[in-house]
Amino acid sequence: MKTIKRVPEQASDAALPTRAELLEGEGRGTLTRGNKAVLAAFFLFLVIAVVGSVVHLPYAVMSPGPTQDTLGASGDGEKTPIISITGLPTYPTDGALRFTTVRVEGGPGYPVDAWDVLQAWVDPARDVFPVDDIFDPQVTKEQVAEENAIQMEGSQEEATAVALRAIGKDVPTHIAVAGLTDASKAKDLLKVGDRITEIDGEAITTTQAVRDALQKSRPGDTVSLTITRAGKEQQLEVPTIEGQQGRTALGVLLGLDHDFPATVKIDAGAIGGPSAGLMFSLGIYDKLTPGPLAGGRQIAGTGTIDDEGKVGPIGGIHQKLAGARADGAEFFLAPADNCDEVVGHVPDGLDVFKVGTFDDARAAVEAVAKGQTGSLPRC
Repeated sequence: MKTIKRVPEQASDAALPTRAELLEGEGRGTLTRGNKAVLAAFFLFLVIAVVGSVVHLPYAVMSPGPTQDTLGASGDGEKTPIISITGLPTYPTDGALRFTTVRVEGGPGYPVDAWDVLQAWVDPARDVFPVDDIFDPQVTKEQVAEENAIQMEGSQEEATAVALRAIGKDVPTHIAVAGLTDASKAKDLLKVGDRITEIDGEAITTTQAVRDALQKSRPGDTVSLTITRAGKEQQLEVPTIEGQQGRTALGVLLGLDHDFPATVKIDAGAIGGPSAGLMFSLGIYDKLTPGPLAGGRQIAGTGTIDDEGKVGPIGGIHQKLAGARADGAEFFLAPADNCDEVVGHVPDGLDVFKVGTFDDARAAVEAVAKGQTGSLPRC
């Protein structure tokens, strides 16, 4: 008869703790004070993170934006030249003449949260401003985009005129309607592109002349405008409105229009504003003159340009200096009126020159190309 050998069970009753042992143990399954503190801190951080990313703050954050070489191609993937010219001889270029940009967050339609502001406060290349210091609180993001586009178009127009005159071409200037405001009563009368030649019989040659002529009437009065549309002269009776500070206005955005001896197209993509005017004028001039102006050097800059070739101040100079250096520029052209903001904010490896006119800027670029910058004025 076989003997059956019994095998001990792997978990006998004797191996299990008693109820009393569980109660007297080290509190299995409960949280210690330290664990509770860690968990509370985690949930507090989570609440702060959520609130910080949801609550919008009334600030605008300015950060360095990308630069673009006016002598190069646009970023559309098709290698379209930023500046293309037909109707006049063009010449090879070398080096770079970069216009600089600023990325602005916090304007209409693009609010910033607490984290955006905190990050900007600790980044020396970024600045934080009350949003009303940068944007009119009454405007929409669509209005901001429209105004930036108009300013960019105007900067290209004036840059082209300055460059063509610099090579000896005659370029007549005309005052034109660049846009109409929502409050304007001239929407059914005036069109974008109309050239204003007279107001109540007074010849118009500058935008200031338009403003001065309008002040001879009261807001709400009708003024007689002589315009040229599609090459034909017309007489229009246009009602005025009350503009800023109670002044008489047409409710239009004014720009400059020119008769060019060549076709100059500038592709700046979605970038707006007037501050690339100086670098556009240098890029056009370089393409229209023999020999590379930049001489192989990496030069960046900023500044508006007016019809007389004067360089005007811009915003965001700190960010533009940082962006230029980050993209490899070694030399920078800064408007003379921005020099007080340049001091103390020049990145290592960047040499900054002060310019007040197109001629100043052209001379600075020529000196950089020759390696003879010792006598150039600096900020």
